[in-house]
Amino acid sequence: MPLYELATLSTTIGAAPRMAPAIAAYCGEGGGTLLGILATEIGALNQVLVLRGFADAASIQAERARAQSSASPFGCAEWLTGLAMDTYAPLPWLPPVEPGARGPIYEVRTYVTKPHGLAPLVEAWRGALPARLPLSPLLVAMHTLDGPTRFTHIWPYPTLNDRAAIRTDAVSRGIWPPKGGPDVLTTDMRSWICLPLPGSPLS
Repeated sequence: MPLYELATLSTTIGAAPRMAPAIAAYCGEGGGTLLGILATEIGALNQVLVLRGFADAASIQAERARAQSSASPFGCAEWLTGLAMDTYAPLPWLPPVEPGARGPIYEVRTYVTKPHGLAPLVEAWRGALPARLPLSPLLVAMHTLDGPTRFTHIWPYPTLNDRAAIRTDAVSRGIWPPKGGPDVLTTDMRSWICLPLPGSPLS
């Protein structure tokens, strides 16, 4: 099963488009596979999300050490105001993330679970996804392996109007959210609407 790193780069105002080539070059020199470079458009602004896939935890730890010891993590020292790197395991029955033209609208949602909440949340998603996926594709759903237990899922959409219509349809049919899922979540829930930056493998 692959693992993923989702790095959140907090940036100076307007820097995101200039950062993309540096991020791609930096990731090309290290381990893992660069999957997406996404800039927040709605939600917390001036954030660039970098999604990479890795074969195992050792590969992620090596890249984490490289970033922590680098004079210019992700090649972006001149623009960075903050950096967080989180390791994720995907839901095991989902296919791996593949690059391609999937968006161009990406919704990234992150929930903090209650201490006992991860296992029942995963089971709720296992039961609900077969009815939800025919409405629109899921890029990935995954949970953290470090820090507080967080559950992050990324959905691509053609437009914001499509997103709104699909979500309304899913709720009206009673197939979403997953039954019992909200019961094991805290109120720490965040959502970003993101756009791919030039050179992002996910576009």
